[in-house]
Amino acid sequence: MVDPRVFIALDYPSIHEVEQLLAHWQHQQKPAIKIGYQLFYQLGPDWVKQKKKEGYTIFLDLKLHDIPNTVANGVKSLMQLGVDFLTLHASGGAAMIEAARSTVEKHQTKGNQMKLLAVTHLTSMSDQMLHTELGVTESLTENVVRLAQLAHQSGTDGVICSGQEVIEIKDATHPDFLAVTPGIRPHGVDASDQQRVVTPATAIQNGADYIVVGRAITHTKQPIEAYQQICAEIQS
Repeated sequence: MVDPRVFIALDYPSIHEVEQLLAHWQHQQKPAIKIGYQLFYQLGPDWVKQKKKEGYTIFLDLKLHDIPNTVANGVKSLMQLGVDFLTLHASGGAAMIEAARSTVEKHQTKGNQMKLLAVTHLTSMSDQMLHTELGVTESLTENVVRLAQLAHQSGTDGVICSGQEVIEIKDATHPDFLAVTPGIRPHGVDASDQQRVVTPATAIQNGADYIVVGRAITHTKQPIEAYQQICAEIQS
């Protein structure tokens, strides 16, 4: 059983561990996977292309954040990999996001409909960090919603946000504006370095379109069983 709403975060330091995990799905339908820059920097674009050919839905989480022209050129290069989702930072501003959107529209084809997702705030961010370290006076939720509105108006397909903020974001943008939620922790799994965590069921009940699950699957001895339990939970 595979649920396209569940992305497995491949946050591993080596290809051996990644391939060992993915081998569990060798003779099964392929799950959706998230590739961050730890893995991308090590294995490179050719490996990503290969995984796409093998049938994986790929969420490339590179969190692009630069001047508009540089981000546009980066998006153009990454579209050649055929990935399904790509992240950039909402805090890069409207011009940066619009440049990325323009590039996608110019180079997309029927077989390459890559979606742009804007990162609002990382799920490790807290209200205290936002106030004391970044000097933002808004509450974390208010700031996340404002960044989501900016991303929506500037042309992204959705945002990366905590499951705690999905309802407010959907209300402030559009029901079809995608909400992708990391920081997912099933009952009994330690939150670790995350601050704003929710269970898989809570994220979906709040309106999340996709969830990203890492350690609860990748740090178990029976990853397929852990994955299927999460799929069953959100389907119920």
